[in-house]
Amino acid sequence: MREREHLAEILAGSGPWSYAYIDGAGDSPQVVEQAHERSVRDRFAEIGASEADVEALAEALTDRPGIPSPSARYLLIRDGEVVLDEDFAGARLGPERFGHGPVPGILPLLRHSDESVRFVVVETGREGAEVRLETAAKHSERAPIDVAGRDDSVPKVQAGGWSHARYQRHSEDVWMHNQNEVADVVDRLVREHCPKFVVVAGDVRARQLLADALDPASSALVVDVDTHTRADGADGTALEEAIRSSLDRFATEAIHDILDRAAADNGSRGAEGVDAVTHALQQAQVEALVLDARLVDSDSTLIALDAEPWVAAAGDATGEANALAEIPVAEALARAAVLTGASVLVEEDDPGAPDAPREERLGREPRALLRWPEDPPS
Repeated sequence: MREREHLAEILAGSGPWSYAYIDGAGDSPQVVEQAHERSVRDRFAEIGASEADVEALAEALTDRPGIPSPSARYLLIRDGEVVLDEDFAGARLGPERFGHGPVPGILPLLRHSDESVRFVVVETGREGAEVRLETAAKHSERAPIDVAGRDDSVPKVQAGGWSHARYQRHSEDVWMHNQNEVADVVDRLVREHCPKFVVVAGDVRARQLLADALDPASSALVVDVDTHTRADGADGTALEEAIRSSLDRFATEAIHDILDRAAADNGSRGAEGVDAVTHALQQAQVEALVLDARLVDSDSTLIALDAEPWVAAAGDATGEANALAEIPVAEALARAAVLTGASVLVEEDDPGAPDAPREERLGREPRALLRWPEDPPS
């Protein structure tokens, strides 16, 4: 919520603005990274950004955030000052974009709208675990919590007989004690931060013991990943894929929930289509706006205004507000939504299988959940 309010405060200010949506720093050789930075600076200058804005961008590019590659970055600059600099884990959503003018493009930023979603990552072993509270945008939100359990267990492979059984029981007791401590940490994070899911990877027996020790509220959030990330030479690909898949699922469920609420009571709290959604935004009636990613590249436009009602179609009465620019319809609706306190969700294409062809279709009409019914009961 605070991030949305901050963006609204920025958008309410006057321009001109310069913005860039680019690849984040990668793991390529330094000469390749520097070549990319030069290319970004050159393209920024080509769009008409002032010399001060170009210099501000160049300085920001030398500060490379420690987010694993691939990543994306959005920078918003005004009067030679970086007003907004956001980094996102994961690849860009769409092409690199650059712009300069009275109204900044914000959809590249909003397409990462799930990036504020919190989740917990647990990489556990029989001797303890590392527990992290993360967000999709920045990944680790704070320093990892290392749970160092007891290490006085012994390997299960021992000589046979009564001593072997005793050693097994002792080891199980130690492992169970350690996972109880891990569960205490996870349960506390769930209570205090309300994450959307808890991803658990690591030793198979440790994962089983942890699952038994978690509170029901935490257990209901668990996404189990069958990979031992704490082993020497372990590959974290499966863990990263599980996190991305869980975030995608959460974003899809959030959109479906909004559309279901909008369709309830014969659609009395819903608006669909550019005209209906524009009208609702002009009344500050929109609670949540859903945009199809394919609408981003539509040639249709609306007028961005410098004050309420923030957006208008040609011929609309705008009161004392002045026209800033004619901008793409998706950008205009998203800007008005942010400025009126509505959330914005972008419905990305679902390719199905990795090699599946892109479905041939037009962008869906914008849809909105309204704060109150269009025709309230008398």
